[in-house]
Amino acid sequence: MAKKGGRRAFAERNLLIIIIIMAIFLSIATKGNFYSWENISNLLRQSSINGVVAIGMTLIIITGGIDLSVGSIVGLSGMTYAILTSNRGEIQMSSGLAILISLGIAALIGLANGVAVHDGKVPPFIATLGMMTLVRGLVMYVSSGRMITGIPMGFRQFSVATFLNIPALAWIWIILALFMTFVLKYTMFGRNLYAIGSNKEAARLSGINIRLNMYSFYTVAALFSGIAGLMLATRMAAGVPTGGQGYELDAIASVVIGGASLSGGVGTVFGTALGALIIQTMRNGGNLLGVDPFIMQIIIGALIILAVFFDQYLKGRREE
Repeated sequence: MAKKGGRRAFAERNLLIIIIIMAIFLSIATKGNFYSWENISNLLRQSSINGVVAIGMTLIIITGGIDLSVGSIVGLSGMTYAILTSNRGEIQMSSGLAILISLGIAALIGLANGVAVHDGKVPPFIATLGMMTLVRGLVMYVSSGRMITGIPMGFRQFSVATFLNIPALAWIWIILALFMTFVLKYTMFGRNLYAIGSNKEAARLSGINIRLNMYSFYTVAALFSGIAGLMLATRMAAGVPTGGQGYELDAIASVVIGGASLSGGVGTVFGTALGALIIQTMRNGGNLLGVDPFIMQIIIGALIILAVFFDQYLKGRREE
């Protein structure tokens, strides 16, 4: 266990070094524009939404599963809030109640994923792929494929709010990341997560309730996507029917680059946060340097393949 912890710390140190090298290079290449506080604030805002989704994805990948529905849940959460609060609609509910309903719906979708995976014995890839399509279709149906505007002014202004000169959206990401780091390291929830991800049968024989825990993991992961959906809605000042599209891929990339194993049992929230920062820093730097966004997509794709290859290499070494 100590050896595994040391390996994780080593991987996280390497990721920090990579971020520092990228920051120095981009600062020189952009003649200091990268280090402007306006750009750093924008980078944090861009990273925060995917970062929150990736926290939830970390839980699922540690179990040895995957959740492709997170992006669609992001879209549904933001759209639900917009429909319930828009001054151009018929409901015009209070923000607080609309937020609770949006998060409640997200949690129910996560629970449905957990039931399908555990009780239905459906492979996580298939179960969540189906849910991704279902939820995206639902978002398109309830919105008629149109943006829903007219959400409360106070909610819209949250996206540009700051505390200690750091964007409020970034604070949400930081607080949730710190909270889940504590949960995974010091609570029964975290211990059960790693036990199930490492060896589900051994965890069952040791008395861990696999069903209840799997329900919890998928529900919490969906809840994080619901929070990210609300963050996206405040940033876009509207409910967007295509909101969250492709977020599942960025989340998976963040988790894998952050050192989690697709085989399960390995991964940290801190590593995932570093992975999210690396991806967004590459995109931000590419934008500042005028690099074609399609080229950046190719580079990020290659990085994901390398990260998975390295994970499989380490797995092979451990089995020898």
